[in-house]
Amino acid sequence: MANPSHRSPSPRLLAAVLVAVLVLLSADRVHVAEAVTCAATELSSCLSAITSSAAPSALCCSKLREQRPCLCGYIKDPNLQQYVTSPNAKRVARTCGVTYPTC
Repeated sequence: MANPSHRSPSPRLLAAVLVAVLVLLSADRVHVAEAVTCAATELSSCLSAITSSAAPSALCCSKLREQRPCLCGYIKDPNLQQYVTSPNAKRVARTCGVTYPTC
């Protein structure tokens, strides 16, 4: 049995993190007129694109743009960083026309 302090994250948590990564990738392309709640789960529509070679959906790209102000925070979060900085997350951002942020 694995040590509880070294437990692997659940697939759902990983999916949420991957979605958050995509949001981070759109940080410099969208101007947000209202406050955005940073929530990695908002990027759940990007999960299949981040975890496979599937193209991102229009909803995924839209959510990435909405979460733009949160991307650097996701990149700096040790729990999200590996997903936000993954090659597939960067590919999804490029496909969505979102410039990857420099934080």
